[in-house]
Amino acid sequence: MQQMTHIMANLQAASSSGSSRPPAFKTPSMKALQFFDGTQPFKVRSFLQSCQLIFHNNPANFSQDRKKALYSTSFLIGRAAKWIEPYLPNLTNQDSNYPLNSCFFFESQLFTLFGDPNEVRKAEAELDSLRVKEGGHVSLYIANFRSLVLRIGDWGERALIHHFRKGWPSSILDQLASHPSRIDYLQDLRTLPWNSIPGTMKGKRRRITIKRRNLKPQD
Repeated sequence: MQQMTHIMANLQAASSSGSSRPPAFKTPSMKALQFFDGTQPFKVRSFLQSCQLIFHNNPANFSQDRKKALYSTSFLIGRAAKWIEPYLPNLTNQDSNYPLNSCFFFESQLFTLFGDPNEVRKAEAELDSLRVKEGGHVSLYIANFRSLVLRIGDWGERALIHHFRKGWPSSILDQLASHPSRIDYLQDLRTLPWNSIPGTMKGKRRRITIKRRNLKPQD
């Protein structure tokens, strides 16, 4: 309890620096942040994503890495709290390389210590088998693809384009082939005015031979 009080006091001090009025950390219409104890690897990403939502919902209060790291730290309990405990006596340290002054260090350490060591391998396997199913929504496929790419990291544009195309049924691959091959463009297919592509993949597939195109990224 004393440690929690210490963290919150420093958080308030960091957040009110340069302001005569300490901000209230309220996030209207948002789910309260859940405590993270470090015992369930799959919860690391959801915990940090919840933190990011809160930060984006209130950018004025979370304008610095230090504020974000201190706020996130206040929701660590159990094993996760034990990890951060050695850093607490030096909360006044303003060095940019100090763990609680860097969101990148804070997040990367959480993933390293409490995340799933096989997450990338699992995400690669999921991406390799990802497909647009009959009756499935195109937007759902794109959302799943983006989520897996974030978990995998930098595969390179050519490889991502290959896997993105591989998941589509042959009935629309010809339309994909007529558009630029940049992965960011392909991932935004929902915005294209294609009357021939319904919201769901229904009906019979047309077997079409697709001419291979140059997948070299365009400038």
